[in-house]
Amino acid sequence: MSPSDAKDGIGRAPASAVPLDIRRVVTGHTPDGESTVIADGSPRVCAAYEHIPGMATRLVWATTRDQPVTARPADIAGPELSHVPGTGETRFIIATFPPDSVFGSASFDPAAAQAENALLSPGLAELFDETGFHETNSIDYAIVLEGVLTLELTDGSRTVLNKHDVVVQHGTRHAWRNETDAPASVAFMLTGAPRRL
Repeated sequence: MSPSDAKDGIGRAPASAVPLDIRRVVTGHTPDGESTVIADGSPRVCAAYEHIPGMATRLVWATTRDQPVTARPADIAGPELSHVPGTGETRFIIATFPPDSVFGSASFDPAAAQAENALLSPGLAELFDETGFHETNSIDYAIVLEGVLTLELTDGSRTVLNKHDVVVQHGTRHAWRNETDAPASVAFMLTGAPRRL
């Protein structure tokens, strides 16, 4: 099911301009050292949520701690891999957030949504509290690809982010709010780091 196929109980959830099965091109090297494309297609982990209509995640790539540059890098980004990197690891995730009104729909089932989130975003879903706040031991780079999101922090600050705005996040406790009537998509690059606060 694609995000545009999901229903929110009131009507069709708004469609994202970012495709669920986004094209991913991976480069490497030939045996004689020439650069080449070794993969061209969708990431193995692309999920449209049934119980959070319009929500979608794509685990584009992941690396292990101290992963070297190799001729044919392994695609370790499988469905069981934690979306939160350990120290020295990375995760590249593209997420589409539906309007917050989806969570207020009469048909919204919080328990089903939480269970689905745990299945589709392992390691990350468990970090959310009931208000959507969460934090990871990582330094994150985020680029808004479409829509408008509000970054809410624990000091009460709320920063509105528009398409092409970027965020550098240092393991802060935060929540993403989509207070519009359209989807918002963000590319996240997470680098696992030790916490020294």
